[in-house]
Parts: sequence; C-alpha cells; structure tokens
Amino acid sequence: MTDWNGTPVLTTDRLILRTFRRDDLAPYAALNADPEVMRYLGGTALPPAETESIAAYAQNLYAREGLGLLAIERRTDGAFLGMCGLHHLGWYPDDIEIAWRLAHEHWGHGYASEAAGAWLAHGFEVHGFPRVISVTDVPNLRSIAVMRRIGMTLDHEADLEEDGETFRAVIYSITAADWKAGRGLPI
Repeated sequence: MTDWNGTPVLTTDRLILRTFRRDDLAPYAALNADPEVMRYLGGTALPPAETESIAAYAQNLYAREGLGLLAIERRTDGAFLGMCGLHHLGWYPDDIEIAWRLAHEHWGHGYASEAAGAWLAHGFEVHGFPRVISVTDVPNLRSIAVMRRIGMTLDHEADLEEDGETFRAVIYSITAADWKAGRGLPI
C-alpha cells in the first residue's frame, strides 16, 4: 500500500523535495495534461489514473531504494510545482537518471535546476553513484539548459523508442568526480 504522507526528503533555499501527498495528485494530473508540458514527453496528455500510478511508483521506489521522481513544494507558500528526482531508466539500465517535470507556470524561475542540483548531491553523496545521466528530445532546449546549469555535458545522441515511436534524444551526464570537482551546481 502506498503511503501518501508527504515526507520531506531534501530541502533547498526555496524548495522542499518530498514524497507525494494525496492533495498533490490533482495538480500533478493537471501538469501531465498540459500540452506544453507534455510536448517532449510523448505529446499526449496523461489520464489522471496514470498520473496517480506514476506517483505511486515513485513513492514505492523511494521506500525501497531512496530514489524516485518525487514532489517539489515551494517553501514560501506550500505550492506543488512538479516533480524531480533520480530513477532507473529502461534505455540505460546501468545508469541512474535525473529527471524533472514542472507545471508550465513555474518554468523560468530556476526551480528545476535547484531541485535537480539537490538530487545530484544526494545521488553522489548518499548513494555513491559514479555517474548520473539525463535524457531528452533533441529540440527540448529548456531541459538541455537545466542539464548544463547543473554541470552536465553532452554524452551522446541516440535514437530511442517509446510506445512504438522513435525519437532522437540527447543524453547528458556528469560523473561523481566532475561533480565533486565543482562542475555541478552549488547547493
């Protein structure tokens, strides 16, 4: 059974990175139905039941492994902004991916970079990961900019398949050594 208690995992100056609460599911479903948000994530709105399933998967992954694409809450007003975290990615099973998804109205404020930087620190310092990657479509310049801001560099490009559709992707990465040497975003 999934626990929906909103347990804080990490904090930054402006954010609380935490497990989901039930009251996050409606704004998370709205985010996942926004065509602009979903533009590079398959292009199709997700039904609310699928959004809840994704959140439940994240909660359970966090309970098992200390990883997961968890909720982002703004500290000043408790607003749900989206999700961010570390997880396993089927295309690259030997790597851990950092990913984020924020509601459109919260883009352009540095929240994704701040949350991702905190998760990178957690991945390298707590879990001891040797490297973290991030994957997006080639034209997703906003996500690529976040990748660069958190110290990642282009690793390679690849044609990836999802739900029977092939897309051209860029894969960025950062190693623990490079992060520790100061290439990553300071937290």
